[in-house]
Amino acid sequence: MEEQNKENILHSKIEQAKLGGGKARIEKQHAKGKLTARERIHFLVDEGSFEELGILVTHRTSDFGMDKQKFYGDGVVTGYGTINGRQVCVFAQDFTVFGGALSETHAEKICKIMDMAMKIGVPVIGLNDSGGARIQEGVRSLGGYADIFHRNVMSSGVIPQISAIMGPCAGGAVYSPAMTDFTFMVENSSYMFVTGPNVVKTVTNEEVTSEELGGAKTHATKSGVTHVTAANDIECINQIKQMISYMPQNCEDKPAKLPFTLGDEIREELETMVPSNANQPYDMRNVINGIIDKDSFFEIHKDYADNIVVGFARLAGRSIGIVANQPMSLAGVLDVDSSKKAARFTRFCDCFNIPLLVLVDVPGFLPGTDQEWNGIITNGAKLLYALSEATVPKVTVITRKAYGGAYDVMNSKHIGADMNYAWPGAEIAVMGAKGASEIIFRKEIHAAEDPAAKLAEKEQEYADTFANPYSAAQRGFIDEVILPKDTRKKLIKAMAMLEDKVVNVPKRKHGNIPL
Repeated sequence: MEEQNKENILHSKIEQAKLGGGKARIEKQHAKGKLTARERIHFLVDEGSFEELGILVTHRTSDFGMDKQKFYGDGVVTGYGTINGRQVCVFAQDFTVFGGALSETHAEKICKIMDMAMKIGVPVIGLNDSGGARIQEGVRSLGGYADIFHRNVMSSGVIPQISAIMGPCAGGAVYSPAMTDFTFMVENSSYMFVTGPNVVKTVTNEEVTSEELGGAKTHATKSGVTHVTAANDIECINQIKQMISYMPQNCEDKPAKLPFTLGDEIREELETMVPSNANQPYDMRNVINGIIDKDSFFEIHKDYADNIVVGFARLAGRSIGIVANQPMSLAGVLDVDSSKKAARFTRFCDCFNIPLLVLVDVPGFLPGTDQEWNGIITNGAKLLYALSEATVPKVTVITRKAYGGAYDVMNSKHIGADMNYAWPGAEIAVMGAKGASEIIFRKEIHAAEDPAAKLAEKEQEYADTFANPYSAAQRGFIDEVILPKDTRKKLIKAMAMLEDKVVNVPKRKHGNIPL
């Protein structure tokens, strides 16, 4: 009888914990179109795989009547489970308990699961839905945030860290997602900002809504804070599951290679993707899809700095990262935002042994006072640094233009690329034929009876000399000039050859990337 009573007490406590802040608050969460913390975890991990830790934890504060308001779990669900059979650690903030506000014990639970993820070498996924620090606890809650931040930094480059913003995330809370590898946001139900609309109005007199200030669309298009957006909680969770499939468990692991049966791998459609007119745009995503395994491209930062395209894909079952100039936007130039976008993605791939494919069609860096005053020099150097530093297999294909310093930056042979290919129509030069001719032959053109005709003549002369891949190939800067249709076949062989690449780097604490 006594044993039965003990079991009933335990069962009652667990059932109470699973209700979070109670049925009324759960219904309110559902009314907003949001899932609860436990529902989110249910859809994230494999059926029956989740093991919850700290379900009976409660806060330890008695100030402001808090001793009369205690909920098991203290506003966050933590534990471990599997996604498609792969172990992960998870925490999900429960908005039904104190609005998901972070307390000392709430933070301790998150730190505990992050420590566990580091110990066992698995990804950690945080599902954020919190009103911020629990103000009744003062500095204890602030200290809790700092404890989490420190673990974000210690975990960086060791295990993948993924954040999903599925409700409010404001104040100091935003800095943990910012230090993770990828941030997802749910449209129309999540927002992130350091200071909210009321403070903004008080300090700057600006009128702005939460959505305008820090909604998913804002951070996907303007700031680049979020990498992927979703229409709802379920779509967000499915996107996380898809992204995880491209990653290894930790920095000492390699991404899983999916079974793949090779055919002849010739892609005829690539022959006609680049227009003969050098100034005519085309969509580099079509080139990407013509090279990779069917329907395997998972794009990152799709709506931010769209003059460059980055994302994960598979090549004959291998996980790869792709960095590609996008001629459809600003002719594919490199600018401040695209350089930062590509550099960050490059560094993630290098952290976790994901080979890099760089597709090049770049006329140079974007000119103008806006770019210079916003640091195109140091920001462009970020991408140069990231690709130079990366020791994973690095393969480049120049599809059309590779001009000026941007040729160097976009994974040239000179900064450590392993294999560099070019299509026959590729132009590798300091600048375009017209601009170069106007400088080199200025006196001749000016003295000619027909300056326009002389310019055209000299432009053709320069183009014949440099607007092709053969000068670079003669110097060994291009390993092979290939037909577009053969690109996939060549890349599959190159990536297989480079699979066990080893680079011995100098011993140092760390480099000093131009931040």
